[in-house]
Amino acid sequence: MKKLIVFDLDGTLAESKSSIDGEMAKLFNSLLDIVKVSIISGGAWSQFEEQVLAHLSHDARLNNLSLLPTCGTKFYKHESRWDLLYSEDFTEIEKQKIIGSLKKTMEISGCKVEKNWGEAIEDRGSQITFSALGQLAPLEEKKKWDPDFTKRKKMEAVLEKMIPEFSVRLGGTTSVDITKHGVDKAYGIRKLRDVLGIPISEMIFVGDAVFPGGNDYPAKEAGALSIQVKDPHETKRVIEAIIACLEES
Repeated sequence: MKKLIVFDLDGTLAESKSSIDGEMAKLFNSLLDIVKVSIISGGAWSQFEEQVLAHLSHDARLNNLSLLPTCGTKFYKHESRWDLLYSEDFTEIEKQKIIGSLKKTMEISGCKVEKNWGEAIEDRGSQITFSALGQLAPLEEKKKWDPDFTKRKKMEAVLEKMIPEFSVRLGGTTSVDITKHGVDKAYGIRKLRDVLGIPISEMIFVGDAVFPGGNDYPAKEAGALSIQVKDPHETKRVIEAIIACLEES
């Protein structure tokens, strides 16, 4: 059996910007009992705290957990507390250029919306994220806004011409993520290899978008054995199967 189980967050462990439920928390605690686990997401550290950590047991099992916000440009490891090992942030000049470009693109592409639930542009240090309806938008509203990616693909096309020195990726249900080039789930997988000393061949990655063009697909391209799930419910069944295999081995 593999030595590290890696998960995406939104759509895999929990619904977008929602907390893991009680069943998922129990399964996750059981998994941490027997194997090293990691979560890689484009989300900020605060989302990991609110969506996952607040619902897990705060004990020695957390020493088996590594958290990689913004696709691995930040790396948190737990011993007696959560320590930030590194943070590869944008410079202030880079941030200003990206935020200015996003604001212009909202007008050019016609993606500006009338109602927002919170800020539309979030500075995550090593990633700038545009969330069309705001960070706190209800999930049902988010699902309706751009189900076929058409609106965000227009934004992507404009941004790629406006700021070619940065990478533009579509994430979540309403988001556009701006990072340095080469930053994706594959980047996070390689960071796990380098920091934890675990070969990629000894990892399993679980995500809801492990298909060409999906934001989880780079993890598969990096060489991690990848399992695609439809939703958190299916992820629970995968975790149960992994636990059963590990306990038998």
